[in-house]
Amino acid sequence: MRTFSHIGVLGGGAWGTALAQTCARAGARVTLSVREATVRDAITAARENSLFLPGVFLIDGISATTDIAELGACDLILAVTPAQHLRTSLQGLVRHVPQTKPLVVCAKGVEEGSLKLMSEVATDIMPTAPLAVLSGPSFAIDVARGLPTAVTLAMQDLDLAAEIAAAIATPSFRPYLSDDVIGVEVGGAVKNVLAIACGVVEGKGLGRSAHAALITRGLAEMTRLAGALGGRAETLAGLSGLGDLVLTCSSSQSRNMSVGLALGQGIALEAALSGKLSVAEGVASAPAVTALAARLGVDMPICQAVADLLALRVDVDGAIGALLSRPLRRET
Repeated sequence: MRTFSHIGVLGGGAWGTALAQTCARAGARVTLSVREATVRDAITAARENSLFLPGVFLIDGISATTDIAELGACDLILAVTPAQHLRTSLQGLVRHVPQTKPLVVCAKGVEEGSLKLMSEVATDIMPTAPLAVLSGPSFAIDVARGLPTAVTLAMQDLDLAAEIAAAIATPSFRPYLSDDVIGVEVGGAVKNVLAIACGVVEGKGLGRSAHAALITRGLAEMTRLAGALGGRAETLAGLSGLGDLVLTCSSSQSRNMSVGLALGQGIALEAALSGKLSVAEGVASAPAVTALAARLGVDMPICQAVADLLALRVDVDGAIGALLSRPLRRET
């Protein structure tokens, strides 16, 4: 059985830092690659990522660097950059890391322009690297503090996936295995778009019944898209689908839901995004998800309403009215 004693984390935001903390708790030596020298210095001097994850003490075993080449010495790489920056980040990594080393993609989204899932983006850059995807209901602050969390680790090679899971698992961080990479990725990408819609519902004060209906019909949308891409419906009923959807759509701690909450309260998108260091992935993924759905002939009215709202093609009341005026139909 392979062991991974030195793990590299590409991306020093809140989620990357939280995963670095988890890997260190699991007993690995961790090299965290960050962009900002101030983040590197804060982690080195004070054991805290005060910019992206303030208030969390980082345990020994984590070293921060701004030199991406240092990841070349690692046994396993976790790519934890924002979805729309994954391609550029991996292009910077590939010349330093042999493609025999496993790569775990932890970004959630659909790439603008290419309309590719994150695993497809990674394969473009590192075509022979053993590739896994990590997704599921997991707020960075909860994971960093060691609160109980369960996620999905998807990979075609389930034996290697089990070895990776063993390297990153702790008593409070439980990776469940799947070989449905597409289904896991679709769940992670689409839930961010649906969280914006749930935030709008909350911001407009439309009630818990509307909130529950939107989550349920949103799950139907992501299941249809996954099926059209070759994913399995049962995957979307699991942690990386329903689990992540419920979490992201149920708390203003979610960056995506907080954007929708502001929109529902009548705040302009630019103002809703202003001053936020962390990325609300659903804002960029909404047009990419709906364009991908249109290419495949998949009906995704909630996601389309979010994309139209973000593009200023419709206002909040118009988006809600259009959804509520759709023809009655059989539930499937």
